[in-house]
Amino acid sequence: MATPVEITDSSFQNEVLDSDMPVLVDFWADWCGPCRMIAPSVKAIAEEYGDKIKVGKMDVDDNPMVPGRYGIVGIPTLMLFKGGEVVERITGALPKDRIVAQILPHMN
Repeated sequence: MATPVEITDSSFQNEVLDSDMPVLVDFWADWCGPCRMIAPSVKAIAEEYGDKIKVGKMDVDDNPMVPGRYGIVGIPTLMLFKGGEVVERITGALPKDRIVAQILPHMN
């Protein structure tokens, strides 16, 4: 059973861009209410689809470089990377089924 991995500015290249499988990154912050609302959904996606997708969480307060590079101005933002490229971007607290519907077509 997979759980979300913590991704940092320094681990982003290895964990996300160089990954052999698609990676869903949850850009969040501790003070963000909507981020806390979707956290159980993000964890459930990691548990249910862990054999097809890697799920990571990046705290934007502790790691400002990567969110800045990808123009993240609102959180929560979920970005799906495949082959080192962004293939899906979801901003806001969407229900789990809507998140899954957007990322499912990109899973191997």
